[in-house]
Amino acid sequence: MSRVWLSLGSNLDPEKHLRAALAELRTRFGEIVVSPVYRCKAVGFDGPDFLNLAVALDTDLSPQALNDWLHALEDRHGRRRDVPRFSSRTLDVDIVLYDDLVMKGEGHLELPRPELKHAFVLKPLADIAPDVMHPVLRKTLAQLWREHRDHNMPIGIEHL
Repeated sequence: MSRVWLSLGSNLDPEKHLRAALAELRTRFGEIVVSPVYRCKAVGFDGPDFLNLAVALDTDLSPQALNDWLHALEDRHGRRRDVPRFSSRTLDVDIVLYDDLVMKGEGHLELPRPELKHAFVLKPLADIAPDVMHPVLRKTLAQLWREHRDHNMPIGIEHL
């Protein structure tokens, strides 16, 4: 079994889609750890605010098989892939860390996920996995959050 950390976000009916995604993750993977939910501005385009959270789970799936399962989850919730990459979405679920695996160039999967540099990915992960070590930077997620440029910027916490 491998320990995996995911980032989830939505800005189209986000409460509905995030609740449904969490329910499906629990059904497929059993017990999961869920971070607080944060409201953040859209990055890379003008659009409604996103609700973002992080999840930790254990899986027997390979990184690519898990990524395929997560894409199918997004698709079941109306994720459109015929629109610009930076646009509103019903559900976005990404593998951010998969154990201490480092991958690049295998399909579209890159680990650790480059978006970990964004507050909307890093803060929820640091909440649930502060002592997890970034496999490339060799710093814990808590250290990375303390050093982040947005560390002191308030990010609103939401409830699902």
